[in-house]
Amino acid sequence: MAALILEPSSSSFLNPNFPSNSTNTHRPYLPLTKKSTLLHRIHSPPTPPLSLRCSATPASTSLPGDQDPLPDSSSERTRDRRRAVRLAWEKLVRWSRSWRNKAKTDVLERTNKIVVLGGGSFGTAMAAHVAERKSQLEVNMLVRDPQVCQSINENHYNCKYFPKHKLPENLIATTDAKVALLGADYCFHAVPVQFSSSFLAGIADYVDPGLPFISLSKGLELNTLRMMSQIIPHALKNQRQPFIALSGPSFSLELMNKLPTAMVVASKDKKLANAVQQLLASDHLRISTSSGRAQLITSDNSSDVTGVEIAGALKNVLAIAAGMVEGMNLGNNSMAALVAQGCSEIRWLATKMGAKPTTITGLSGTGDIMLTCFVNLSRNRTVGVRLGSGERLDDILSSMNQVAEGVSTAGAVVALAQKYNVKMPVLTAVARIIDNELTPKKAVFELMSLPQVEEV
Repeated sequence: MAALILEPSSSSFLNPNFPSNSTNTHRPYLPLTKKSTLLHRIHSPPTPPLSLRCSATPASTSLPGDQDPLPDSSSERTRDRRRAVRLAWEKLVRWSRSWRNKAKTDVLERTNKIVVLGGGSFGTAMAAHVAERKSQLEVNMLVRDPQVCQSINENHYNCKYFPKHKLPENLIATTDAKVALLGADYCFHAVPVQFSSSFLAGIADYVDPGLPFISLSKGLELNTLRMMSQIIPHALKNQRQPFIALSGPSFSLELMNKLPTAMVVASKDKKLANAVQQLLASDHLRISTSSGRAQLITSDNSSDVTGVEIAGALKNVLAIAAGMVEGMNLGNNSMAALVAQGCSEIRWLATKMGAKPTTITGLSGTGDIMLTCFVNLSRNRTVGVRLGSGERLDDILSSMNQVAEGVSTAGAVVALAQKYNVKMPVLTAVARIIDNELTPKKAVFELMSLPQVEEV
């Protein structure tokens, strides 16, 4: 009797993955007694020989309980997965609505006047965005071109940069710095970096010491290696001038077209960073800062001004290199390798200067780098493409009506790299090409001939 082998009472035992809520009903498996085992063996079909057991069984002879349950099990898993995704999304939407209801709006409500310094493409786009946030808000643009000033005030178009985009009527242009700055609550600085010191020194007498400056300019001052967070207080002779850096992947044309965009604000004053976030955030512009609760998109640190500014400056130089790869038709492998190497070089220098690695991998770092290196709207990339195609730098710059900051920043980057003892082969090569001491083709050969080293 001990040799008798207990067998299951139904075929469901043979497939433990069969769904428990299946319509097929089976008796639960129970150990068989001696008598029931004998009866079961008497009434069960004989076990076929091994040779027959290995052969294919005709579909007509298969038992109902022997059918493969995988389709039912797979469909149930699919339903469970979709249900989990739907619940997760609904939870996210509820959280978002609750957060919006609690979000403060008093910053925008108590803001009466904004001034934008500079009448270029990005300054115009940001001025238009802020003006549309509140119709009662007075937005003044300080421009130097009388024709642009007249076009904005009379026709509500920036004839030079956005001739097809109508500007809000509460956006006013002026060439008078005193008028523009009088009574302003916030100031957006959109003047190219290399001209900022002299420009700010000329208007310093009209700037209130407590006026927050929101910098839209990206780059390094060539001779001093200063960033905008250093240029502004130095030029205004006020080391306590409130400062905020605004950066991220953001082409002015897409801002004007109200396409979804995300940027980062950084300031040593977290309350000020939060205030600017409230001032600018809208349904098509996300302004991220980690000074509040956990953010949805990025973990950029709102106090990491150095990281945000260095990434914004160096990505312009890297974009020139990416453009040269495109202009020389070196292929996608080269492009990916070059941009990856450039990102590492930016990280090496930024962290040596005290920046946080998470900033370099966030919106103001990797996000801005991808946009500037891979999209044709980038001015710096365009310079690189034309250099790689064989054009002379002077001819390229003379044909452009906007400033490509990477051209002047490249030399400053090399000086910073030497100061902090960081090797930056790609960005150094760009500076050598801009100085006309190296051709793009020769630079590629030199870079590919560098020692094979461990990736860091």
